[in-house]
Amino acid sequence: MATALITGASNGIGLELAKVHASKGGDLVLVARNIAKLNELKAELEKQYQVKVYTIGKDLSAPNAALEVYEETKKQHIQIDYLINNAGFGDFGMFVDLDWSKQLQMINLNITTLTHFTHLYLQDMVKRKSGKIMNVASTAAFQSGPTMAVYYATKAYVLSFSEAIDNEVSDKGITVTALCPGATESGFQAAASMEESALVKGKKLPTSQAVAIYGYDAMLKGKTVAIHGFMNAVMANSVRFTPRALVVKITRKLQDKAH
Repeated sequence: MATALITGASNGIGLELAKVHASKGGDLVLVARNIAKLNELKAELEKQYQVKVYTIGKDLSAPNAALEVYEETKKQHIQIDYLINNAGFGDFGMFVDLDWSKQLQMINLNITTLTHFTHLYLQDMVKRKSGKIMNVASTAAFQSGPTMAVYYATKAYVLSFSEAIDNEVSDKGITVTALCPGATESGFQAAASMEESALVKGKKLPTSQAVAIYGYDAMLKGKTVAIHGFMNAVMANSVRFTPRALVVKITRKLQDKAH
């Protein structure tokens, strides 16, 4: 069975993806800042599924974090068959008012580290002529997002990048999937300070588990773009036929605080 490396595996969709993979009998390398949470999950998965789990505590927004993780897996002689770039975060508010260091951290994590991980592990996959990569984007990837400008832009990058790389390696036995969940019960909203936005306040959101099961299945099937939820898919695709200025206004209305 394949070994999967999952970033941001200490909670939310990443944690649920780890459970899904372990339930199939696959070994894991789990990466996140919170090593205590990772080790709790390691103990749970190893006991329940008799799989091997290796944990790496790392701030993935730091420079060269991806290279350090890659070198650690090499040192441990762990072959990564599935790379799941799930780690990422958002920030809510007017761009001009937001803390710059947090925006830079977001760009480093959501874009730079994800791209570096892909570059490193893809080379090994190409040599073996097998492997799967899943990059967690978002339905935010399909339009710009006032009040979360940098986050939406980073996810547009993830989608565009994933589609291009999937095309480049399609003849090499490798697939790249961009998973695009909508708003999800995952702790993301609290971290991004957006619990009061019209997008999430009072809404029944899909669980991280439902998104993880859907995404994992899409990755195994080699689906290039996987949008979770029927309405999310309709909305994401309808953007192409709507004037861009109108899409931005609608997104702003959804993101603003619910009254």
